[in-house]
Amino acid sequence: MWKVAMSEEVGKAVQSVLERVKQAAARRPKTLPAVPPRLVAVSKTKPPEMIVEAYRQGQRNFGENYVNELVDKASDPLILESCPEIKWHFIGHLQKNNVNKLLGVPNLFLVETIDSAKLADKVNSSWQRLRGAGSQRLKVMVQVNTSGEQNKHGLPPEDTVNTVKHIVSQCSALHFSGLMTIGRYGYDLTLGPNPDFQMLLSRRQEVCEGLKLPMEEVELSMGMSTDFEHAIEVGATNVRVGSIIFGNREYPNSALNTPNPSPLPSPAPSPEKTAKTVSEEAAKKMHHLTVSEH
Repeated sequence: MWKVAMSEEVGKAVQSVLERVKQAAARRPKTLPAVPPRLVAVSKTKPPEMIVEAYRQGQRNFGENYVNELVDKASDPLILESCPEIKWHFIGHLQKNNVNKLLGVPNLFLVETIDSAKLADKVNSSWQRLRGAGSQRLKVMVQVNTSGEQNKHGLPPEDTVNTVKHIVSQCSALHFSGLMTIGRYGYDLTLGPNPDFQMLLSRRQEVCEGLKLPMEEVELSMGMSTDFEHAIEVGATNVRVGSIIFGNREYPNSALNTPNPSPLPSPAPSPEKTAKTVSEEAAKKMHHLTVSEH
């Protein structure tokens, strides 16, 4: 369980990743908007103590994939007391029946996974009802399935502009912040820039031209532990990094947050967990490749 040594490891890891983020941003072409990348520390399956330690190192943005787990952590007394300025990002698939539960989370900062106009409408009406007309608009991103894989959530790329237009024109309680993708795993950078990232870049271009939005105001959330540096170099403004900060995840044998676990089969591994099957060596190889490209 929790150990003092682990606390030190988390602190060192946060500082190391922040330095790598900074260096990757310095390698970006000057043609890209000079938006400092935001590091989202993905803390799913990790205890509150680890989040508090990362927070002590200056980390403020944390991402969770499961609504129940985010609800539990965001209301945990230790986190409420120790992390008053925490900013929670929801980065998992959001089902309509969980919207109200998610929107009740204290310090909810950004929902990165809006994948349909209908879901946007539900989030919009729920936010108005729960927080009141005078409340600050909720930041949201539109998730795009850039790889076209059946097991990935996100809307088809060709629906991006219309969905963003719907949010901007019809969802007065929401603030459209940008586009998000998970993308295909294990892409070999020796083949050239990641096509999923290139796809998101082109969709942003279409959105900005079609809706007359400034490029620097439309964020790109792409890149995880194995490829966040490359993602930043090509334009990511928001990267979601978990395992290299908090270590590999341990999944229980039953559904998350079940008070009395029953002998059910394990839930299918989430996309982010699947990505961790990419070896450390591959991650290092990618790191060297992205550095040597410049």
